[in-house]
Amino acid sequence: MVLLESDTELSAGEPAPTFDLEGTDGDRYTLESFADAEALLIVFTCNHCPYAKAKFDLLNDLASEYDEVAVVGVNPNDAAEYPDDSMERMRELVEAGTIEYDAYLRDDSQEVAREYDAVCTPDPFLFEREDGEFRLVYQGRLDDALNPDDEPTRFHIREAIDAVLAGEDVDLEWRPSQGCSIKWREA
Repeated sequence: MVLLESDTELSAGEPAPTFDLEGTDGDRYTLESFADAEALLIVFTCNHCPYAKAKFDLLNDLASEYDEVAVVGVNPNDAAEYPDDSMERMRELVEAGTIEYDAYLRDDSQEVAREYDAVCTPDPFLFEREDGEFRLVYQGRLDDALNPDDEPTRFHIREAIDAVLAGEDVDLEWRPSQGCSIKWREA
């Protein structure tokens, strides 16, 4: 396990990079799949990293509590080297109710993770729908619990989502998320 901090080159106001990925339900998803949402939370995550697993409940809660926000997990890890991150295992976690996001998608090519400059799991990106397009308003920590066993006292992502839904600017310092490195395929 290599601990890394998020470090995207996407800036506030930039549009969300496009994607076309398979979900655990067998459907294909694009940005347009979430066109009815006021905000889109994309979290690069996986099934085996203790940092990512520690955020499953928070992401499930966000998906349940915020009808106006689409919560989407994207798993880019090399499933050949890390079988716990296979689509089959992703489906098992969804079917068991361990993961209850609005969509859990597989980035087999790892191209989407590269487009977003994702580096760790979890690596969250919050986009606000503006003029028919999702634009980045926050990238950083979900909460202040940086270690898997820590209990959070502040939920940065809730503050960001609440600001978006209230029509306000997201006035949060972008402090990097941290977690296991994305498991890139050998070139």
